[in-house]
Amino acid sequence: MEHQSFFQYLADSVNSVEVNTVSSLLKLVLSMLLGSVVGFERKRKGQSAGVRTFALISMGATLAMLISIYVPQEYLGLKNGDPGRIAAQVLSGIGFLGAGAIIQMKGSVRGLTTAAGIWMVATIGLAIGVGMYMISIVATGLIMVILVLIENFEHRLSVGSESRIIRMKVGAIVDDIDEYRRVLADNRIQLINVFVDYDYIENTTRLNLVVIVREATNYIDVFNKLSEIHPTQSITLANQISI
Repeated sequence: MEHQSFFQYLADSVNSVEVNTVSSLLKLVLSMLLGSVVGFERKRKGQSAGVRTFALISMGATLAMLISIYVPQEYLGLKNGDPGRIAAQVLSGIGFLGAGAIIQMKGSVRGLTTAAGIWMVATIGLAIGVGMYMISIVATGLIMVILVLIENFEHRLSVGSESRIIRMKVGAIVDDIDEYRRVLADNRIQLINVFVDYDYIENTTRLNLVVIVREATNYIDVFNKLSEIHPTQSITLANQISI
């Protein structure tokens, strides 16, 4: 009976709408675990925000939610005050961390998925703080489905295109680019525009081919085929903003 009473006490404490020591400890541990799961996946992809970052964000959001509930509970009564006031600032404040996870280099933006994951983990932390345990666990599972399974599905279907520039220095005066068009078309690369710079003294041509390519494009194979058309001194891949 004593064991039954103890487990009943734990169950009552965990399910209580009021903030107490037992439920608070459980919520913090659960938020740490769920945040760590998402953080591990991000770290595995080479992101700077990893297990520790996501765990701390989730725990911080949970603690903020607990404080939001505790203040009116202890000082104003359960029917007074606004339990969501402190927690509401979490979602706006977490934007600073999300912005820090986004890297912008020469027009190419990286880290948007990690920033979205940070925002989502903070929301899960808030949900744990109010006792939505099952919803939080399911939400974490769905995040992993998006980050792992759907990503693999995208790669298999070669979903997603990006704008790039193929910059070439050719050791000849190129007056016809039909062969280049054919190579690009054979590799399912869409040619959008062409910029040409002739140097008649050195007998060279600089080609800037603005293209739309798939994320899974094999650039090495494409570059080898392009270099076989005319004597080619160099080929580089660049973002549109670098032209």
